[in-house]
Amino acid sequence: MNIIVYLIPVAIGLGLLGLVGFLWSVLSNQYDDLDGAAHRILIDEDAPLKAGPKVSE
Repeated sequence: MNIIVYLIPVAIGLGLLGLVGFLWSVLSNQYDDLDGAAHRILIDEDAPLKAGPKVSE
């Protein structure tokens, strides 16, 4: 029964720490562009390769 005296404040402290971390991430705009990274990989920004002259053998 004595362990509950220690576990309840630890659980509340960890919950508050998680809440503070979540609020920090929301307030610092970490969740603004969720689709940008998903679409960025589909956009081809590389220059196309130049085809060399065809050599017939």
